[in-house]
Amino acid sequence: MGARGRMLAAMAVFGSIGAFVRAIPLPPAEIALWRAVIATAAIGAALLVRRRPLPLAQIGRELPRLLLSGAAMGCNWILLFAAYRYTSVSVATLTYYFAPSLVVLASALFFRERLTARKGACFLLATGGMVLVIGAGGHSGGADDRLGIALGLGAALLYAAVILLGKGIRSLGGVDRTLVQFAVAILVLAPYQLFSGGFHLGALDPTGWAALLTVGLVHTGAAYCLYFSALKELPGQTAALLSYLDPLVAVGVSALWLGEAVGPWQLAGGAVVLGCSLFSELGDGKGRGKGTDGARGKNP
Repeated sequence: MGARGRMLAAMAVFGSIGAFVRAIPLPPAEIALWRAVIATAAIGAALLVRRRPLPLAQIGRELPRLLLSGAAMGCNWILLFAAYRYTSVSVATLTYYFAPSLVVLASALFFRERLTARKGACFLLATGGMVLVIGAGGHSGGADDRLGIALGLGAALLYAAVILLGKGIRSLGGVDRTLVQFAVAILVLAPYQLFSGGFHLGALDPTGWAALLTVGLVHTGAAYCLYFSALKELPGQTAALLSYLDPLVAVGVSALWLGEAVGPWQLAGGAVVLGCSLFSELGDGKGRGKGTDGARGKNP
């Protein structure tokens, strides 16, 4: 499979994660924990088979940022998976995709990056699009929808933190960085779940087990490997463009698979958010793509 095919396959897989998370009858934090455990084991095994050791010296130099970004990643998953429980997958995903616009604003405010007229206009338009998504989503199901949207925005904020922290990690490749971040997420999530309610794997039925293993092995382990292998071979702008298949798939899964209503104002607002984020990225001349290397860290 060529690089474009691998990138498209990864984005399509990422976009379907909401439906599988919905099928796992576990608390969001526990789903996030086992996702990290399964994916860490899968990626670690792949590196072991390839006999490629981890660059421990580089990891040591980047450890503070890796610890912070790994913790933010784990908490980000919790909020996103919780958002799926309270609002539609489409609204949660479109809300989550406000993260690149938050990165633009934070980069200008805290990192003194120049806020060009293009980026400023994109941020304002994306904010308007998010108002449409929130307004339309908030009217569809009352308090639960509003809570889901708030959780999605919280996840977007943490996702933006992962991206900003990742900007300073330059000595590690994408797979190595992600593996360490997953391991850190386990260290953060395991004690939290232990003391907040314990573990409930014994309550899973065959469908729940299949969904959990799919989220860990396919949506995380395999999809990340596909993504990073393609990222090395694609121009940055091409990767950025292809990465926006993810939310489009999520909207399709929400409407066609889960039977969730997707209103015209939600679609219009989501189109504005995604279009502005993409336009801003492509305008950089080095489109950042997805994952912890770029504008969208997948996570989901």
